Amino acid sequence: MAGWHPSAILLLLLAATAAVASPLKLVDDAGRAVVMNLPAVRIVALSPHVTELVFAAGAGNKLVGVSSFSDYPAAAKLIPHIGDGGKADAERLLALRPDLIIGWHSGNSAADIATLERLGIPLFLTEPRRLDDIPRLLEIIGKLAGTEQTATVAAEDFRAGVAELKRRYAGRRPVRVFYEIWHEPLITVNGEHLISDVLGLCGGRNVFAGVSSLTPAVAMESVLAEDPEAIIASGALYSDRGLLEGWRRYPRLAAVRRGHVFFIHPDLIQRQTPRILQGAQQMCEQIEQVRRGLDQKYQD
Repeated sequence: MAGWHPSAILLLLLAATAAVASPLKLVDDAGRAVVMNLPAVRIVALSPHVTELVFAAGAGNKLVGVSSFSDYPAAAKLIPHIGDGGKADAERLLALRPDLIIGWHSGNSAADIATLERLGIPLFLTEPRRLDDIPRLLEIIGKLAGTEQTATVAAEDFRAGVAELKRRYAGRRPVRVFYEIWHEPLITVNGEHLISDVLGLCGGRNVFAGVSSLTPAVAMESVLAEDPEAIIASGALYSDRGLLEGWRRYPRLAAVRRGHVFFIHPDLIQRQTPRILQGAQQMCEQIEQVRRGLDQKYQD
């Protein structure tokens, strides 16, 4: 640094020290302030979607505990489980000595969240409701774990994938869709759910968008009254083959009469992760198939 004034060098050193020592302050999806003094090195994920997001953000090697059903990528299966979304084992969690816990605001129980808050370990709660939330959370996890470069690339790749689907399907004829999470009881999603955002990306119109509950149970009579043009389901008990057979009992439904009943694997559409782009691609193709059939019907 020949020619530099000593005071200038001192200012640079002080600025660098302040940057290193400055704590990271973020607001999570529950509106809570989360402060980290250093990037996390021991992370616990309290939902399968969080586990996937952490891996996608380049911090999978920092996971020391995950929730049950965290099975993607394959490396996640080797990480100790600390309970499911409904009940986390706080004692086992503490034994893992995490310096960051990442949870799911609406998926983890309120009692668990309250218990974890009392532990004094930084707790970041996620609540992805829109496709834009996935790259945002990837970037946040990258900041929390010190893997910003990988997280930024993953986030931009996801945004590019969404933009391509939007370019392809924006402005197409709307198709009225009933989305089925579960059959008995019959459960769907409202307009605030991430799946409804995917429907909108594809030009689908969620027939139960206006219901107040995020994942409401609905009566079959209500589905019959809405008479959707397509039914898309992703229940874990379903398969492509058995889905339409289950709906044949309701031939009054236009979607059933025309064979517009479709299946998407739940891991590709019900987990709020980058893989939802695969589910979105399938959904857009299914809705486009319905659209072509309806256009042909009106031409005839």
